[in-house]
Amino acid sequence: MPQSLASIHLHLVFSTKKREPWLTAEYAQRVYDYIGGTLRGNGCALIAAGGMSDHVHLLVSVGRELSTAEVVKLVKSNSSRWVHDTFPKLAGFAWQAGYGAFAVSFSTIPDVRRYIANQEQHHAKHSFQDEFRELLRRHDIEWDEKYVWD
Repeated sequence: MPQSLASIHLHLVFSTKKREPWLTAEYAQRVYDYIGGTLRGNGCALIAAGGMSDHVHLLVSVGRELSTAEVVKLVKSNSSRWVHDTFPKLAGFAWQAGYGAFAVSFSTIPDVRRYIANQEQHHAKHSFQDEFRELLRRHDIEWDEKYVWD
């Protein structure tokens, strides 16, 4: 087969460092828009973005030439630099070192989009930590509590 084709979708989840509430309504959408542009410029697409002031959920269509780790590094490093350059008041902004990456079947994209869109209602009942643990359980990922949170 002469062409290389792929349909790879990831639900990426990561928090701000120490879960500081940096992503207020004033900044969040602009950060998501910047992340979308960064992804587009690198052969990927941001399908949905949302979260709370201390963490993000990104549904990403991954280009066929980038690994998961490369996508996350690209998003976090570029957006962090952009936040510092664009919003001097957010000089302390940083992302946590780690992340969660969860495979998304094409048929479940609408469900994941809804889940991301409903973060505010979800977090009225569940903490970020509980939400992240549940995602890990659903994807049968083992973890050690002392290394998940920073």
